[in-house]
Amino acid sequence: MRLFENRLHKKLAAYQREIMETHYRETETMYQEMRGWRHDFRNHIQLLKSYAQKGDLAAVQAYLTELEHDLSRVDPAVKTGNTMADAILNSKISLARAKGVPVRADARIPVKLSISDLDLCVLLGNLFDNAIEASVKLPQDQRMIRLYMDMKGSQLYISFTNLAPGGKQKKAAGRFATTKGDGHGFGLLRIDAVVQRLGGYLSRNSEDGAFTTEILLPQG
Repeated sequence: MRLFENRLHKKLAAYQREIMETHYRETETMYQEMRGWRHDFRNHIQLLKSYAQKGDLAAVQAYLTELEHDLSRVDPAVKTGNTMADAILNSKISLARAKGVPVRADARIPVKLSISDLDLCVLLGNLFDNAIEASVKLPQDQRMIRLYMDMKGSQLYISFTNLAPGGKQKKAAGRFATTKGDGHGFGLLRIDAVVQRLGGYLSRNSEDGAFTTEILLPQG
């Protein structure tokens, strides 16, 4: 029994390191893009001035449109009021968009959370990764992830919805089966474990080709 517990503890520790390292890489990539855009800003201004001096308003408009599109890739998609949530969500939204998955996000966290940064990373990171993985299996015009976060009284409410291939999913032994293969359902178990440990509520529902996860976490 002790050997089993040691192996489980090591697996859990390795998983936590992996998810934090993955999140760090994604966030670092996003901030590198932001730093690169700021670094090139003066060059953009000089080129626009050159077009303006020549009276080439069409070139100015075309370049501004191109800059607007480029800036949308690095501009923070959400500003929740929580630094860690912002970092996780914006890096995952950037990743989703890079894979051709549009994201609709409405997230607000107006209070200081009692949940740890690690637990928040586990929850949001896995929810987003699962949603992205399901979305990329669909034709591009059918892809969508919808995120909603806010306080409901003294509880943090999290809702993730994504369209999923294959219509309504079925449960086995009370759980929705993962499509990732052996050993890859650990993320779902980690979500369940975190919610249970924090005394929260979790619901998963598959209906009409859409998969929704809802979580309530008491705060304070």
